[in-house]
Amino acid sequence: MNARTDAGESAPLLHATPGFERDENGNCPMREVLDRIGDTWSLLVIINLQERPVRFNALRRAIEGISQRMLTVTLRSLERDGLVSRTVRPTTPPEVEYALTELGRSIAVPISALGVWAAQNRDRLRAAREAFDASA
Repeated sequence: MNARTDAGESAPLLHATPGFERDENGNCPMREVLDRIGDTWSLLVIINLQERPVRFNALRRAIEGISQRMLTVTLRSLERDGLVSRTVRPTTPPEVEYALTELGRSIAVPISALGVWAAQNRDRLRAAREAFDASA
């Protein structure tokens, strides 16, 4: 089951891929992942942790506009899902460092693919948006 893209190449029908198959509870894997990384803050945390572990305050400074509370909530959620690990060093005050887990590092591949698609299609999206707004 494939659909044709504008370029004429074959693309999978998304609803027919394993990412959209519901489990015994009716949950879709894609929905669960998008619930986690689909918000701006989670994605930015993952991007900022990709190169190396980062301390909390350095991470907060690196992510423009995020509050201390929102960073804490985001990091806890990512840690709960096994994407981020938290290390506390017994210093005064305690030094807390966050890093991507192996699972967290593995998500870079699909995020990168989405980034490539975005770069290739940004102008088309903008043109479509402008045409839509002009016709309204």
